[in-house]
Amino acid sequence: QVQLVESGGGQVQAGGSLRLSCAASGSIFSINVMGWYRQAPGKQRELVAVITSGGSANYADSVKGRFTISRDNAKNTVYLQMDSLKPEDTAVYYCNAAISRSRISGWYNYWGQGTQVTVSS
Repeated sequence: QVQLVESGGGQVQAGGSLRLSCAASGSIFSINVMGWYRQAPGKQRELVAVITSGGSANYADSVKGRFTISRDNAKNTVYLQMDSLKPEDTAVYYCNAAISRSRISGWYNYWGQGTQVTVSS
């Protein structure tokens, strides 16, 4: 069993900041890419940011310069620092990770349960 547990969502005014955390636990051999996605009401889930095990990061154009993704490989945890938040950032944010459960198994995609971020104007 593998679980991704997110925390840190909430409500904030425009221009404010929030920090999301996502910890992976369970039968984990190795974690490859970790990332954050979001889904606003009536819209499709979209990529926000991803980071490799080596620390290389990529961002959606809409969050570049405002959001920072990071990870602690020793803790199997990924973070998303969100600054200068805008009302259009309001969404449920989901953690995602590509995880291998043994030396010989393949990579499987896991999702967290989601955490709500609401930005008021």
